[in-house]
Amino acid sequence: MEQLSRGQRLPLATMTGNGRIVISLAANGVPLDFACFGLNAGGKLLAEPYMTFFNQSATPCGGVAMTPAPNGASFAIDTTRLPAAIDQLVITASVDGAGTLAQLGASALQLGDAARFPFSGADFAQERAAMLGTLYRKDGQWRFMAVGQGFNGGLDALVAHFGGAVTDAAPPPARISLEKRIEREAPQLVSLVKHAGVSLAKVGLSAHRAKVALVLDISGSMTSLYKKGLVQQFSDHILALGCKFDDDGEIDVFLFGSGVHRPAPMTLSNAPTYIQNVISRHPLEGDTRYGRAMEAVRKFYFPDGAGAERKAPVKGAIPVYVMFVTDGSTSDQPLTEKQLRQSSYEPIFWQFMGIGKGRKSKSKRLLAFADSDFPFLEKLDELSGRLVDNANFFSVASPDEHGDGALYDLLMAEYPAWLKLAKQHGVLA
Repeated sequence: MEQLSRGQRLPLATMTGNGRIVISLAANGVPLDFACFGLNAGGKLLAEPYMTFFNQSATPCGGVAMTPAPNGASFAIDTTRLPAAIDQLVITASVDGAGTLAQLGASALQLGDAARFPFSGADFAQERAAMLGTLYRKDGQWRFMAVGQGFNGGLDALVAHFGGAVTDAAPPPARISLEKRIEREAPQLVSLVKHAGVSLAKVGLSAHRAKVALVLDISGSMTSLYKKGLVQQFSDHILALGCKFDDDGEIDVFLFGSGVHRPAPMTLSNAPTYIQNVISRHPLEGDTRYGRAMEAVRKFYFPDGAGAERKAPVKGAIPVYVMFVTDGSTSDQPLTEKQLRQSSYEPIFWQFMGIGKGRKSKSKRLLAFADSDFPFLEKLDELSGRLVDNANFFSVASPDEHGDGALYDLLMAEYPAWLKLAKQHGVLA
């Protein structure tokens, strides 16, 4: 196998091993992300779908597909599938968190069975990202060049270098402190926070700030979901979203059945056993009342006149994103409709998730089912008489039906549109 040095080139036609580029690293505790950028002839990212990374593992054409591996990653490359506008593929690595590339031990990028490009921390100084290798067209043929060029700024620097949009500015000290707290107090959330951040970046909300509330059905029919840990798992996802929207490392929680309860917030420190503990204090109940729960949420965030017939927007408050989870219908439909209509004058967005069957949500991101277990939630999704459309609904067969990235994309399906409408109608500044 040929050993490549920095800057050395060779025809890709010499590459065997199913067109796979494998990166093997001695990371020495440095958390790393890998990506492949599909560039045009001007050296700029062709389009967002041609950045292949942990949350977007393949290009639309199928020409590049990434598979994570212990201490590395592999990229399956099929140049025959790439659009003619793709002129280069750049393989990169970047530090996710603390550390620099100088900490790497003996590492390598390998082109199938043809060649190997060795590198280590000695090839870098304090850089946090690097272009490792480039595949490029020349005279109608594809070639590879070993690069090993470092960048000081991490993944954002790479994205900016290739002409992509970096929507998240440098985080303020509070955000940096929260990131360190997550790593220290709740390492199980690190990946979820990362996935949430990617989904927010896609819709231009990387710097957005909001409060997050989780409203959980504690009717008896939810028993198995609590016992199996599925509610805990889903709650972790919402806490991670809250960590991207706010810097206090916690979310407000409301429980509802025949009554409504507001336990202590879910935080980084109590997250691992949070659901188990709150259910032990608030056993499952025998009824389901959305309206009471919604009224309690509104009174908590907007205590001045939350029960009144609002005719003008509430101003001067940050938005509240409410994740409302249930597995059945409600016994107080008129009150529920009233609460949704009245809250359309308030900076509060209701994301309803039904656990059962259900039809396609109006965001058109779910598969269609023949029947619906949630006709009333579908009605709420299209409810008339509101100042703005302040709710969305989707259903799942189980809370863990979707992967992390897909779930966060789904949670952001209509929230950005509501933010725009709320600003247009004076609900948000």
